[in-house]
Amino acid sequence: MNSLFKLPGLVVAACVLAGSAWAQTPDVYKTVNRVTWVVTNIDEVRPAWEAYGLTDIQEYPNVALTVTYKGRPSTVHAWQITGHIGNLTVDMIQPAEGQLNAYTRFLNKHGDGIFSIVHEVSSEAALNAEIARMKAMGVDVLQQTRMPKQDATLTYFDTEAEGKFSLGLVYRPGGMKAVDTGAAGRPAIVQHFGVVVRDMPPVSAYWEKLGFPALKIAHIPAREDSIYKGKQLLLPHYESFQNYNQFGFLWAAAPAAPANIYGDYLNGPPRRREGIQHIALAVPDLKKAVAKYVKLGYQEVQFTTWGTVGKPGSGEHSYMDTDRVGGISAELYHAN
Repeated sequence: MNSLFKLPGLVVAACVLAGSAWAQTPDVYKTVNRVTWVVTNIDEVRPAWEAYGLTDIQEYPNVALTVTYKGRPSTVHAWQITGHIGNLTVDMIQPAEGQLNAYTRFLNKHGDGIFSIVHEVSSEAALNAEIARMKAMGVDVLQQTRMPKQDATLTYFDTEAEGKFSLGLVYRPGGMKAVDTGAAGRPAIVQHFGVVVRDMPPVSAYWEKLGFPALKIAHIPAREDSIYKGKQLLLPHYESFQNYNQFGFLWAAAPAAPANIYGDYLNGPPRRREGIQHIALAVPDLKKAVAKYVKLGYQEVQFTTWGTVGKPGSGEHSYMDTDRVGGISAELYHAN
């Protein structure tokens, strides 16, 4: 059983430790520049996510990426598109089969999904300083990727095993805005990233060691209005929400039973895994948004609310089974 459920005192410890951690977090990590989303078939994933709101797509077919993976240089042949889901910039990459690199390793372990959340550094000196800081704390660079079409270098740290996703940095002389306006002027559609883990306290301790806030872990009691695949869902579980300057992070740990969307992600099929399970998309009318996705051929897997329904500070959200194409569930999110 998950140690979080066996040792609830750890939740209190995490809350106490969280108070001063923000002061230690390097500013570069308080905003997100983009995500690296790795897929096995970009021709299937692209049109599906275009229907959900992926726009302004730039296509880079048959691109040769110069990479250094675990210290070994090579060339990765790939198909890449870059676009936006509202205020989120997405680099979607399909690496060719039979190559050894961080992208194929992720696909073999997780299947399609968001591999890295990437933050921009302002200079090569700042990049090297952060690499040195992470190295001093025992974290190596997993891969550096040179993106020729964007004249940018992406650095992925080897944080996935303990942190549940790869922390990334991007550097381009003159800044990324010269090739991508990013979030500027785009609607704030993406509200947070949802990360599902088995055991939250060790994950919290890991990120705190690297200078990030400890997770303020809260017990979420079962709600009688929650639904999973058309049936009532009584699901006590644990969550932690972190507010950053741009996107939030929702961390969730839930038991496998009763059946629920978090447990489905953790336990498969097709794979047992932890990591970024969903992105939350803000919608003005939840019922209309769900109906739009149903018309596209997707189903509502899980529904729940928070707060006092209809009152300020409350809201409702539905998880759609968009993970069938691209590995990420769209959480349609409406706050009052």
